[in-house]
Amino acid sequence: MPDRLSPLDVSFLYLEEPTTPMHVGSVMILEPPRGGLDFDRLVQHVAARIALVPRYRQRVRWVPARLGNPVWVDDERFDISYHVRRSALPRPGTPQQLAELVARLQARPLDRGRPLWELILVEGLADGRVAVVTKVHQALVDGVHAVDLGQVVLDVSADHPTPPTHTWSPSPEPSSVELVVSAVADAVRRPQAVVDTVRAGVGDARETAGKAFEALTGLVFTARSATRSLPRSPLNRDVTEHRRFAMVATDLEDYRRIRNHLLAGPASRRRRRVAGGRDVPVAAAVPAVTTSVNDVVLATLAGALRAWLLTRGASVQPASVVRALVPMSMRVVEPGDSGAVGSRVGSLLVDLPTGEASPLMRVHQVAYQTKAHREAGQAVAAPALAGLAGFAPPTLHSLGARVASGLSHRLFNLVVTNVPGPQQPLYVVGARMLSTYPVIPLARSQSLAIGLTSYDGGVYYGLNADREAMPDLEVLAQCIKESLAELKEAAR
Repeated sequence: MPDRLSPLDVSFLYLEEPTTPMHVGSVMILEPPRGGLDFDRLVQHVAARIALVPRYRQRVRWVPARLGNPVWVDDERFDISYHVRRSALPRPGTPQQLAELVARLQARPLDRGRPLWELILVEGLADGRVAVVTKVHQALVDGVHAVDLGQVVLDVSADHPTPPTHTWSPSPEPSSVELVVSAVADAVRRPQAVVDTVRAGVGDARETAGKAFEALTGLVFTARSATRSLPRSPLNRDVTEHRRFAMVATDLEDYRRIRNHLLAGPASRRRRRVAGGRDVPVAAAVPAVTTSVNDVVLATLAGALRAWLLTRGASVQPASVVRALVPMSMRVVEPGDSGAVGSRVGSLLVDLPTGEASPLMRVHQVAYQTKAHREAGQAVAAPALAGLAGFAPPTLHSLGARVASGLSHRLFNLVVTNVPGPQQPLYVVGARMLSTYPVIPLARSQSLAIGLTSYDGGVYYGLNADREAMPDLEVLAQCIKESLAELKEAAR
């Protein structure tokens, strides 16, 4: 019989609404090889790669009367040309035009009558570049049976051989009677599954998802954040069906320099060279603290949100914070374990100190909050994540979004997923990937979600926002650049 969706997987289908489509996306900017990127070859490449991940040719089939969770069945009318499409910008397309197109593409829900993914080639960018936009439903990517499409299509070399001809015949779809019989048999073996199915069917899917997350993920919260009420923020309001998207490219080396400056401690900052070549003593405002690049990223976002709130005329007090849910990989599955990318993704609530005026103190405060997570041995080092099964960041972003979707949105103001990637070039059909921007879905009453991926010397932010709630999203994008520049200046 076909694979049955777990309570966790099916919860994403039950929870999906017109205003909150539950797919995760990415935007890959590519530099085509000489002669350009051939669309027909791209289609052949994708068709060959998804042969290795059968879930991409399966659709969801519901059990009559909802007697059991739905099952994955082969799509007998699978049409690769429906899933891999092309679009274009008026030449020369600007980043702003691309972001507007991405916002419109990502706002559209996926067709549930087909396999739950899409890939769009966008042509017409400046300098002859192209973009590949992906959309994959959270119900599909579990890191074990299926990884994200962005991980499937990338290669470590520009030498891309012609994909082999692959013949595929779909398995016969089960009849309604077979689905009912299978559901009854599963109910006998696992009676609790019936309770979860009925609960989800009558609308209490959040409790079902919560139980699944408690069983399948480690939920880690700082005691300080978990016991405090949610800070009031303009980020929390009802969302519409429409989106804005912004992309911010920064240099990974900047974050490393800031981290190293803080790791060095106050002794190395005791004297400063001034005009005339003299060294004068200065007070060490920030003590040494164990700091990671992720801490610097979160502090950069804290500074950006602070500046953005001030541009809106919002009240920013010294104790003001914006609470972020930061999904973090806790354990890495060994390569031989069913090809899984990661077994557990934990959640860390971090109060981003938007009320702190000192940029270095913002880093210190964030690092203090994440310290317990690191000391518990639950955080996975960046090199370990970057080396997982090829280009793992898209899949890890999807798993992080799954964690965020399953938790109460009254606990946090926004989601921030930060996944380190490989620091060498990757390719799609011979086209070099220059940058990659995650697209994290919005939850109900949350108008902003931020995804970050470090890749080949850069750190790339994807800002997904509600169109009505965030008309000034470009202002926030600029504030990220200015916040990083402020940290760099402070760490000199």
